[in-house]
Amino acid sequence: MTQIILGDHEGIELALRRFKRQVSKAGIFADMKKHRHFETPIEKRKRKALAKQKQRKRNYR
Repeated sequence: MTQIILGDHEGIELALRRFKRQVSKAGIFADMKKHRHFETPIEKRKRKALAKQKQRKRNYR
């Protein structure tokens, strides 16, 4: 859970910017997008196979 505590003279824009930065660092948006739709086991296997291929390609160089 990401939480922001406002300082004494901190504006809402600065606090919002800090909140967005913490949310992105925590990986909440990526996790939310990943769980937005149901993924069948076949789709999951395909996605993992593609990720493995990309990883091998990156490590090969």
